[in-house]
Amino acid sequence: MPESAILASIFPRLPHSDFTIVGPGDDCAVMRAPDSRFVITTDMMVQGPDFRLEWSTPHQLGIKAAATNLADVAAMGAVPTGLVVSIAAPPETNVSFLEAVADGFYDACLELAPGCGVVGGDLSVSSVVVISVSAFGDLEGREPLLRSSAQPGDVVAVCGRLGLAGLGLEELFAGTQDVHPLLRAAQLAPWPPISQGKAVAVAGARAAMDVSDSLVMDAGRIAHASNVVIELDEAVIDGLASRLAIEVGVDASHARQAMLFGGEDHALIVTFPAELPLPPGFDALGVVRACATGESPHVSMGGAAIAENGWNPFKGWNGELS
Repeated sequence: MPESAILASIFPRLPHSDFTIVGPGDDCAVMRAPDSRFVITTDMMVQGPDFRLEWSTPHQLGIKAAATNLADVAAMGAVPTGLVVSIAAPPETNVSFLEAVADGFYDACLELAPGCGVVGGDLSVSSVVVISVSAFGDLEGREPLLRSSAQPGDVVAVCGRLGLAGLGLEELFAGTQDVHPLLRAAQLAPWPPISQGKAVAVAGARAAMDVSDSLVMDAGRIAHASNVVIELDEAVIDGLASRLAIEVGVDASHARQAMLFGGEDHALIVTFPAELPLPPGFDALGVVRACATGESPHVSMGGAAIAENGWNPFKGWNGELS
């Protein structure tokens, strides 16, 4: 089937952006930028390191590819406005696979970011499936929420569930026959709190980040960028871990490890001035403090620094290309 025929089958299934002036079909899309600035991010999913077709449906792949990019836009305090999607797949891939991926993008945008849509992209062939997405967002006149803006005295809070995706990945790798529905959904088709990005920016948040690699690793990135220490409240973490353990049937210590070091949750971690009330849906996890003399930025809990471990697709790679 020629590319033009495949595109003709896919385009009607894709969500439309309210910000589009010229959409798919020309050399470039043209989008409105009411703020005169826009945020942009990109993320790639590669079959093997990032997903497995024996685990994920094509519809779930579309949801996850959209959601991971929308979460980055939300973490800047912006409203998602458009996606550019490129897909490479083996030549024998059925067009119904690509249509189902497009349906996943449609459902994710419709529910997570109404008004955001796919404005363009590309198709190619590859030995494995690759989905690359660039996402755009509008700041609506606000300053972006940066990792480098946390200040001593801020409250550290999170919106979204922690640990589910990591536990889901463990069960999938273990070959568990009946993976808990919450764990499967969190890993294969995440549903991040996209609307909270704008909400926290309006509410006065200082710093924010999408929790994609782990709570500790991403909190550490805020700490290093802001030159501060982030102290997690061990009692709060243990309480949330106990609730998670009961909910999905694992022991509390396992749940705690998943919350701290499991990746791909796509929750939103934010720092707020202490005098501001937390918006609904947020759990306070700790505080920001200044580095003591001679102390380096880090994440701590219970008075001790925590190794900033988490999801790392390059783990074990020696830097050589074969």
